[in-house]
Amino acid sequence: MSLTVPPALLDAAERGPVDDAEFVACVRDSLPYAFETVRRVVTELEATGADHADDAVPPPTEAERGQLLRALASDAIRGGLERHFNVRLAFQNCHRVAAFRPAAVDSAAYRAFVSARGQLLNQSPELRNC
Repeated sequence: MSLTVPPALLDAAERGPVDDAEFVACVRDSLPYAFETVRRVVTELEATGADHADDAVPPPTEAERGQLLRALASDAIRGGLERHFNVRLAFQNCHRVAAFRPAAVDSAAYRAFVSARGQLLNQSPELRNC
């Protein structure tokens, strides 16, 4: 299961649309490693003024790796994080997370990161089974 949903939030979802802040709080509480990784990348992005920042440090355990996979493979979770942090997230392998400023989404750096070439160049034997 990706998220541990509090009963009140589940009740709200059964009645209609859910507030983005409540959804992101659920993500933060359910997938703390993934949330913290994204937050850390966004903090670096804001501190540097660059068009993007990324984190290529492998997660310490498979549980943390699973959190990243669940968070970034879900359109709803990824979208919620992108709206919350006002960035566009990109993902390679099973742990390399990048945050791009919205204005940089059509940049050469973004296109290179999300390209097949970028994915292939970011491969190594130790990452094949991650």
